[in-house]
Formats: sequence, C-alpha cells, structure tokens
Amino acid sequence: MSAAPAPPSDLFDCRDAFAATLDQAAERDSRIVIVVNDSLGSSKLMSFRKRWPERTINVGIAEQNMVGVGSGLANGGKIPFVSAASCFLTARAMEQIKADVAYSNANVKLVGQSAGVAYGELGPTHHSIEDMAWLRLLPNIAIIAPSDPWETARAVEAAAAHEGPVFLRISRMPVPRLPRPDGATFAIGKAETLRQGGDVVVIANGVMVARALDAAAGLAADGIEARIVNMASIAPLDEEAIRSAAEVGAIVTAEEHSIRGGLGGAVAEVVATHRPCAMRILGFPGFMPTGSAEFLLEKFGLTPAGLARAARDVIAARDAR
Repeated sequence: MSAAPAPPSDLFDCRDAFAATLDQAAERDSRIVIVVNDSLGSSKLMSFRKRWPERTINVGIAEQNMVGVGSGLANGGKIPFVSAASCFLTARAMEQIKADVAYSNANVKLVGQSAGVAYGELGPTHHSIEDMAWLRLLPNIAIIAPSDPWETARAVEAAAAHEGPVFLRISRMPVPRLPRPDGATFAIGKAETLRQGGDVVVIANGVMVARALDAAAGLAADGIEARIVNMASIAPLDEEAIRSAAEVGAIVTAEEHSIRGGLGGAVAEVVATHRPCAMRILGFPGFMPTGSAEFLLEKFGLTPAGLARAARDVIAARDAR
C-alpha cells in the first residue's frame, strides 16, 4: 500500500500529536509502556520504540492477546497504551476489552488509530464506524474522540493521569487547529463550546468539529447563529451541555461514525429523557461503499454544506411544531 500524501501545511495528522505527547509523558513516568500488533508505523510509535525498546511490546497480529497483555501489565502496575487500528482493536478483541479491561476496571489506555473511514478505499473491513457504539455499552471506559492536535495532546495527558480504562479515538485524516481562547483546558467528561449561537446547536466530535465551525460561518452569512459544541468525551457524557442545547429546540449531531449508538445516540438518549426537541443525527447509515474518505464524507452529507442543510432543516422542524 502506497503512503498517503502529506497534508497541506495548515492541516495536521493527530497521530503526530498523540505520539509526541506520549513520548513526553513516558519521559515523566517510567510506568508507561506500549503494546502494539505490528502497528508501530501506523501508530507513529517508532520514536517510542527507539527510545524505550524495553517498554515496547509487539505481539504481532494478535489483537486479543494484545489487549490481554495490556491488562496484565496494568495489573502489574504499568500504564499500558494499547495501540492499533480501531477497526481491529475494537472488533477482534471485543471480548477481551469487555472482560479484561472494562469488567476488571483495568488501568489500560486503548488507542483506536485511523478510526471512522480514514482508510477509505480499503473498504468496510478497515472502516471503524461502530467502535464508539460498542464501547459505550461497557462500564468504566472513558471514550474520547479529539478534534485536533491540541485536543489530542491534552487527551493523551488526561488518559495517562486517569485511573481506569480509556479509549482514545485518533484519526489520521488531516484537520486544522481549532481556534481556542488562551487558557483553554480539557477535561474528560466536559464538552467545549467553540462558538455561541441561539438558533441551532451543532454537537460534533473528531474530524467533524472543524466542519461544523465552517458550517456555522456559512449559516451566519444568512443570519443563522449556530452554537458549536465539541463533545470529544462521549463517556462520561456532559449531560448539562446537552440539556442546555435542548433548550434551543434544534440540535444537529455530526460524527464520523454510524448514526446508531454513537454520539448522536448518546445525545438523543439525554434529549428524549430530559427535554425532547427537534434533532438530526448525521453519520453513516451502514457499511460504506468503497471510496476515498472525502468521497464518503461528501456522499453522506458530512461536509460543511451538509451540516448547514441539516441545521436549516431542524430549525424548520422546530418552528413548525
């Protein structure tokens, strides 16, 4: 498989931020180790192996063993970052994640790399559009889908400091740095409001956050003010932010994931039980056809124009009630 072209200089691969921050964390804490399934390159962990070969465990293409080894290391007092393509980590090793990590509340950091449809033309076997839904069913696991390099770095730091299981969903799709005020902070379980607005609320995570901000700019040109909420953490969930969004009466969720059981499902659960309102859930309806990531995002409306259409539609639905 040929290497992907380098992203434009104003776009960034969040795997770089993940790897650099993990190196820094490992310098401070000798308990941090990595466990991989022949995924050093795709996880961008070659530097880690070079610096700490004795803290690098490569089990080969054996994802169930990989998670089991990670759990054993955690039980022995280490802080393992178990890193692999999200499609293989969460599907092949689901039983081990359930029993060895979640049920046991082991201090394992699962890192699902290249999630969503980032693998593009490799097709449904390599797409990971079910991972958040599967893991939301399990207790104890914090689930984080960071939106840009800054948030990825903060999420890695938070995961290393958190006592208990964490799933980091890291995309390889190039994204811009998002605008944030000085002193911005990240906390597991807390949403981030990136733009204020009282006409509609767009709740997004991962690669969709930048697209939501672009959609808001287009809507503003037509006099529609959209609040943009970055819900990087979907477990635990910031229910207060969702209830606040429901007060506006029009919510759009956007995720690079199935429309069933992920961010949209999590938001809908809160809305339905606290303050029902008009909602639209944007994501993928099922297995994706073969095509580039950009083709798939365009096809299913996960673009700034698609988000803007959904926002106008949900506003109309609210106003028609």
